[in-house]
Amino acid sequence: MGDILITDDERDIRELISDILQDEGYTTRLAANSDQCIQAIEQEPPALMILDIWLKDSQMDGIDILTKVKRENPEIPIVIISGHGNIEIAVAAIKQGAYDFIEKPFNIDQLLVVIRRAMETSRLRRENTELKRGDSTPAEMIGSSSAYKTLRGQLDKVTKSNGRVMLTGPAGSGKEIAARYIHANSNRASAPFTVVNSASIEPDRMEEVLFGREDGERGQEPGLLEQAHGGVLYFDEIADMPLGTQSKILRVLVDQQFQRVGGAGNVKVDIRVISSTNRDLEKEINAGAFRQELYHRLNVVPINVPALDERREDIPELAAHFIDLFNQSQGLPQRPLSDEAKTLLQTMEWPGNVRQLKNVIERVLILGDGNGEIAAQELPETSEAPTEEGRVVLSSSLATMPLREARELFEREYLLTQINRFGGNISRTASFVGMERSALHRKLKSLGVVTSNKAGARVAHVEEESDA
Repeated sequence: MGDILITDDERDIRELISDILQDEGYTTRLAANSDQCIQAIEQEPPALMILDIWLKDSQMDGIDILTKVKRENPEIPIVIISGHGNIEIAVAAIKQGAYDFIEKPFNIDQLLVVIRRAMETSRLRRENTELKRGDSTPAEMIGSSSAYKTLRGQLDKVTKSNGRVMLTGPAGSGKEIAARYIHANSNRASAPFTVVNSASIEPDRMEEVLFGREDGERGQEPGLLEQAHGGVLYFDEIADMPLGTQSKILRVLVDQQFQRVGGAGNVKVDIRVISSTNRDLEKEINAGAFRQELYHRLNVVPINVPALDERREDIPELAAHFIDLFNQSQGLPQRPLSDEAKTLLQTMEWPGNVRQLKNVIERVLILGDGNGEIAAQELPETSEAPTEEGRVVLSSSLATMPLREARELFEREYLLTQINRFGGNISRTASFVGMERSALHRKLKSLGVVTSNKAGARVAHVEEESDA
């Protein structure tokens, strides 16, 4: 349920309120002045505060404490009580973010009604925070390819620091998963992981969403920056952020404080920033679409997240992971992949990267029949998929070639596909295609196929012929 912190300079009042609330099953803590109150909050934030406006022998009065708490712990509901209450004080307290205002002497039934409502508000806010922290997007990294190991090694190096990280890579490659992995393995793991989806927020609402707002009617509404306090703020596709907002985010990174929209006081935050983009930000800077100084602030540690084409060896493992994930989250059948299905998945084109692979697996599990192995025929059709008669449907270009040219073209494309599938590992490729390694080397040379190193993975391509 969470406890209630009661702050009042009159001992009889605070103990009376405590006894009433304890009889109702609540847990309470007591503070006689502002120092004890702040110390109690720093030790463990309460679920609710009951706060007297006038505090004798204190450095701060109730409004000062209210302002400080709502700035640093905006999720805590605060009920103000005072024996000197008037409408001006009530309005001032509500404007500063108080949940409600009660005058002394108070009616016990009225007090309990307010406390129950405030505790329900506190519970809902905690649940909302926990949902944001425990988002369904997993932080688990899956893979064993050389490209994956390079990425994992880079991420492990930055988890324990507070340095800003810029994740680059194509859409769907897993940049948010990488960001969540950093958060989950950092000293901020128990604090929020807050996502700013720069592309989905309307430009004219961006500042209100980020910084929050203050007005006389609705009081204080914290934005994403306050919600991320103590944790990680993740800017998804930072290149989509409006230029005007970029300059304000730059000031936040420098000062670690900001003002809510419509507010006058500064709000201090302690956040670690991770950003991602699938665009070339240096080109965006040259085009005047992105601020160079912000780029340098965010790009302290650049890490590239490879495309799925660069880590084809990981596809069977990723597919098995998604099958297990959909079984647990949706109750879909836990069907293993046949060897033919694994091979086909590794040879398909994946412009949508890991996200596309996940969608394909979900579709197959939803539309498939039975609980047996997933067959290659259940996967999306390819241009040269086998027919029911076991024949192969040739492309129009291949069908019009002489046999020798068609055979060379097929062998070249087939071997290119297999080499890329096994990450450039010639021994594994030779074993799969049923050739001796030396024979495969000779065949590759005769077909003009060479291998080269790119982004930590072996990539095959066709050697350009000379015009001579």
